[in-house]
Amino acid sequence: MRIPLDYYRILGLPIQATTEQLKQAHRDRTLQLPRREYSDAAIAARKQLLDKAYVLLSNPEQRQLYDANFLAKTYDLASESESATTGAMATPYVDDPDLDPHAPSIEIEDQEFIGALLVLQELGEYELVLKLGRPFLSGGSASLKGGQYGDPAIVFSDIVLTVALACLELGREQWQQGQYENAAEALETGQQLLMREGLFVGVRGEIQSDLYKLRPYRVLELLAAPEDRVSDRQQGIQLLQDILNDRGGIDGTADDQSGLNIDDFLRFIQQLRSYLTAEEQQTLFEQEASRPSAVATYLAVYALLSRGFAYRQAELIYRAKRLLARLSSRQDVYLEKSVCALLLGQTDEASQALELSQEREPIAFIREHSQGAPDLLPGLCLYTERWLQDEVFPHFRDLVAQSVSLKDYFADPHVQSYLEDLPSEAEIDQALPPLRTQVSSPPVATPRVVSPPNAPVALRSNANGSQPEPILTSGTGRYLNRDPEAKEDPLLEVARSQIAAQSVTATLGTGNRPANGAAMPEAERVSPPVVQPEVEVAARTEPERSRSRAERPSVDVAQRRTKPPAPPPSSDRPARPRSSSPARWILPGLILLGVAILGFLGVWALRSGQTPTEQSTQVIDDQPLVRLDQPLVELSPEELAATADPAKFDNASAQQVIESWLSAKAKAMGSTHDVTQLEQVLLEPKLSEWRGKSEQEKQNNSYVKYTHTVKVESVELSPAVSEAATADPNQPSPPPATSDTSLPSPTPILAGESSPSPTASSSPSEASLANSPAPSQATVVAEVSETSEPFRDGQAEAAPETDNLRVQYTLVFKDGKWWIQDWAVQ
Repeated sequence: MRIPLDYYRILGLPIQATTEQLKQAHRDRTLQLPRREYSDAAIAARKQLLDKAYVLLSNPEQRQLYDANFLAKTYDLASESESATTGAMATPYVDDPDLDPHAPSIEIEDQEFIGALLVLQELGEYELVLKLGRPFLSGGSASLKGGQYGDPAIVFSDIVLTVALACLELGREQWQQGQYENAAEALETGQQLLMREGLFVGVRGEIQSDLYKLRPYRVLELLAAPEDRVSDRQQGIQLLQDILNDRGGIDGTADDQSGLNIDDFLRFIQQLRSYLTAEEQQTLFEQEASRPSAVATYLAVYALLSRGFAYRQAELIYRAKRLLARLSSRQDVYLEKSVCALLLGQTDEASQALELSQEREPIAFIREHSQGAPDLLPGLCLYTERWLQDEVFPHFRDLVAQSVSLKDYFADPHVQSYLEDLPSEAEIDQALPPLRTQVSSPPVATPRVVSPPNAPVALRSNANGSQPEPILTSGTGRYLNRDPEAKEDPLLEVARSQIAAQSVTATLGTGNRPANGAAMPEAERVSPPVVQPEVEVAARTEPERSRSRAERPSVDVAQRRTKPPAPPPSSDRPARPRSSSPARWILPGLILLGVAILGFLGVWALRSGQTPTEQSTQVIDDQPLVRLDQPLVELSPEELAATADPAKFDNASAQQVIESWLSAKAKAMGSTHDVTQLEQVLLEPKLSEWRGKSEQEKQNNSYVKYTHTVKVESVELSPAVSEAATADPNQPSPPPATSDTSLPSPTPILAGESSPSPTASSSPSEASLANSPAPSQATVVAEVSETSEPFRDGQAEAAPETDNLRVQYTLVFKDGKWWIQDWAVQ
């Protein structure tokens, strides 16, 4: 049978490869075994192809003849390719019109078919593997029952594994290209195949893990689709609800296996809001608010308020106001309540809410634009229009281009009719039962929550309301390079306060006193000698009202102070007279007691005059933390060379780095199979490659003893790599929007560990290099003499063999040291 491969590709070499390169490539490919799930027959078939390629290309005459046919295929010489095609081609895929008949191909035995599939899988020809392997699966047109391909059960298992792994790698490849739905389809195809056949549970777990991490990306891509693609958008919303159910809500702490922590997930929620309409957000967040969830309640308020104003449905604004009432006991939402009251025509209540608000900048803006008026309504009207236009509407897909006019709103007949029939707030309170708060905790332990999401930030933080986009670094999912002067996202602050409220409630529920005084607010850590009466909210001083939300204490001023424990009751039994104590000792004893009390009071006064920070600093300063007569860390010569100035990198420094790599290689491939040193000298993809080689040697109960000598010939430093050069050239453009208003690109700001990487690494990866300052590079040419002696089952498998190589290494300076990124044998 004939397959679309050539011997050069089997060994991973170009046609110009030298004899030494052929030899080295054959050894490397032989040592680098496939996954352990493959059968011995598949591994043997793969090795047979590698050996056949090496034997043919090592013979000068056969190689010359093969090269002539190879070039004829390359230049599309149809006549020569047809004459070179010999033997039977009665395989299910030979006549496939999708396969190029003029592409290089080789003849193989039927028993080598699974080995050829394995080689194609290793070369990244995933679509070709699917095309060749699917006919042999259940329901396919080809059959393995004849036994010409080997044991049918074993060969079938290997084909299933190869096809599933091709689906896995194809999905990861499309994921990296930003084709998230295509990636999910490929992953689900492989998962369904393994589930149907009941094979390889470990591979199924890998695919399922990638599908979980892919879900947030799919949500953004599906929700960014035009509104006429209803099924896609509904699928995106369903995926989002599945994620929320797994996490336990927007501010939940359960693991949905997406790799996103709480902050990352809240930023993800903020990002996807611009792809949802006001109605979609209202439905989603009202449902989430019933968990209960403070964050979802805020988002539901803004959805109701926006939709009620934009579509002249004042009843929705009334519902938003009722939701705000649930939060007013633990959060300053008076400014938002005043806006709702204004839109409901309740001007007196709007003015009263403004008087209670502690928002300094918005209130100053409102007062400035209400000068000469008997109340603050003119400024409040202007503020409401600007807030809705600049801070609220941009987060709704259908409202981003809509203008805001209070005059048009109040002129609407439906709004006028609703406002005329709207009862007063006092009548509503009498008719409706009291609203329950979101968190069922006693008010004594409830911390205050900070600003709601999309509250009037434009007048609180900056003039334009813009927030710097977080920059993602791979591997950790942490956001770096954010504006240090920018305020924290209000959505994140709300969630943190909600979680803090739940944790404080759980702590105080176990008893009247906390286990650790540090968990209590500072005002409650020292019990006063006299119990203070409860302080009402109205008794706050004026300076406290002027503080911003970020400056407020975490516990409401109105909560009760903790009472000191009552002294134990005195016993009614009289004291026993002490007739044995001479009277002459009473006076000196009293004097000593007085001196002790005075000393104690002096120390207490001195301590009480210090802040907790000063006291802890004093304790720390009394203890020597660092010995000055010896270094903190003993550095090895390799580490000293690695931390040198990159501009002073010379032959000696390069030799130490290369010797470190060869020493790490000897340990990884030696009897201990220790790969820890690899992580200190190699970058991807070489790190994963040599980890795999070490693991395969360990599984085969074999190892190789290496000895090396190195002589550096030259070192060439190159300029820093620009960030533009490290950008992903495959980043797709955002999907087009059908409306007149363009939507932002659905590039998710997600955690880096969600990126599709087949192997994780603790050392800096190429992705992390792209997000860090541009590193320097160096090209090192060295002569390496390497002696290798293979062992299997503790016995020498062959005589020691010495190779004298001239190798060109590519080094990258990162994190204060030099790393080896790649090399090539010259």
